[in-house]
Amino acid sequence: MPDTHGLRGNDPDSVERPEAGEPGTATYGSDRVAEALRALGIPYVALNPGASFRGLHDSLVNHLGNHDPRMLLCLHEEHAVALAHGWAKVTGRPMAAAVHSNVGLMHATMAIFNAWCDRVPMLVVGATGPVDAAKRRPWIDWIHTARDQGALVRPYVKWDDQPASPDAAVEALLRAHLLATTAPCGPTYINLDAAMQEAETQARPAPDVMRYRAPLPPAPNPESLAEAAHALRGAKRPLILMGRVLRGEAAWAARVRLAERLGAAVLTDLKAAAAFPTAHPLHAAPAAMFPGPGAVSALQQADVVLSLDWIDLAGTLKSAATQAHIIQASVDQLVHNGWSMDHQGLPAVDVSLLCAPEAAVDGLLAALGPGEGTPWHMQAAAAAAPPSDGRLRLPELAEALLAAVEGLDTCLVRSPLSWSGGLWPIAHPMDTLGYDGGGGIGSGPGMMVGAALALRDGGTGRLPVGVLGDGDTLMGITAFWTAARYGIPLLTVVANNRSFFNDEIHQERVAHMRGRNPANKWIGQRIGGPDIDIAAMARAQGCVGIGPVHDRAGLDAALAEAVAVVRAGAPVLVDVRVEPGYAAEMQAALTRETKGG
Repeated sequence: MPDTHGLRGNDPDSVERPEAGEPGTATYGSDRVAEALRALGIPYVALNPGASFRGLHDSLVNHLGNHDPRMLLCLHEEHAVALAHGWAKVTGRPMAAAVHSNVGLMHATMAIFNAWCDRVPMLVVGATGPVDAAKRRPWIDWIHTARDQGALVRPYVKWDDQPASPDAAVEALLRAHLLATTAPCGPTYINLDAAMQEAETQARPAPDVMRYRAPLPPAPNPESLAEAAHALRGAKRPLILMGRVLRGEAAWAARVRLAERLGAAVLTDLKAAAAFPTAHPLHAAPAAMFPGPGAVSALQQADVVLSLDWIDLAGTLKSAATQAHIIQASVDQLVHNGWSMDHQGLPAVDVSLLCAPEAAVDGLLAALGPGEGTPWHMQAAAAAAPPSDGRLRLPELAEALLAAVEGLDTCLVRSPLSWSGGLWPIAHPMDTLGYDGGGGIGSGPGMMVGAALALRDGGTGRLPVGVLGDGDTLMGITAFWTAARYGIPLLTVVANNRSFFNDEIHQERVAHMRGRNPANKWIGQRIGGPDIDIAAMARAQGCVGIGPVHDRAGLDAALAEAVAVVRAGAPVLVDVRVEPGYAAEMQAALTRETKGG
């Protein structure tokens, strides 16, 4: 395919290849840490460099040769963690992110919180200035040393440690990896003393990591499983909420079999990755961030609801005021704590299966036996799209993007809050990856790069596609430099409404509540005057930048060009100017009045 921009992705094997040196005779604490990371199968360490882990940095380069794991240079710690997050969403496995001292960890906290809320495995490796005060350099080592650095993230990691010796550091990494990959998964944090990294120590054999593997998720209690199967067998209007589930094809097929065995209506969630084919007649309503009218109607009619680790089960049930019999399959309660409310409301549940969704699905299929249920709620026909008035909105953007990638296997890595589930068909567990977990802003570019890297390395042949908001893009745009540096192809489309539009809706709501002028909602929200050239910012990172695009004809041409660039191996960003607006269910949820009871 011709490289129309004269830009191809860098050869990943030729970037940052260290020169051969004299073989070292001494072994240092950080060498042991690096060897443990290799033994654990960590493929990459995404990092923004810092002196607190200079020992580990040297070990990765000069002791291991910058491979297995390989360093990925990022321009911000938040990008490094977001990149590891995107990688885990594709692979289900952890990679590492290294963050410098207390200051780097503070930069990284939002991204770590996202990974925590999204329940993805990750190793965050940090460092502190010398714990021994006598070894600290004046000024800088003092301000970069904290007495309890892990306290910055302890409420939203599964475990943290500050080992005082190389042996303890190796054990800490083994435990951190085990806990990060034990369901429910999540990030863990290891803080390495700078002095420990740089001290000489005795070489030791790499640990036998197979003896420190995460256990398989527990099977459901037989009595509870039998009770759930009995309820579903007798249900006239069963409904399945497909939440945080595995993305393997076998698990996907099992979920489809269970729905068909029951004749159950199925709902999916934009916050979670692909869980069920949207063209299947049992898929009751388009996925959304909040339940839309179709989903609420299905919930209100259902007599038995099976939740497969649904995000915010209590809130969803409350929105429909359902009186159904509720079955919940989840181990999420094992990581709930008193600091973060990411566990959402407490749902009233009739049968609780303390197991991973996949174990519940397999157990229920076995308990129910063969057969096929009678569907009670078939998918409603999609409403006809309103005629276009020439202005670009999200539906027109999605339509053009689908046309541009027709015939290609794609992965929709990310979509903005203004997205609607009906805009993108899902037929495979890798078709979409869901949202970021924490609901912040700025994570999109880094997660795009990490997911695209995993898709490339995994040989999936899938073209990584992401639709990001302009605010999300602007906060994280330098993450795309890492994609350009390491030859990671991806297609980013910016739905640029020139506003922090989510907050415009909130300000409009407040103005109405107080009897004030809602016309002022844009003040302090609009991103303009001067206008920002996001395509130029992408080019500044070494990517191909196209746009701004203002109309459908220009959009079709820009996307055709962008797809060609990505297939040639380079990252590309297309800036598309769209009209502000949210899907109806999102608009209603944001302006809904909250009532107690």
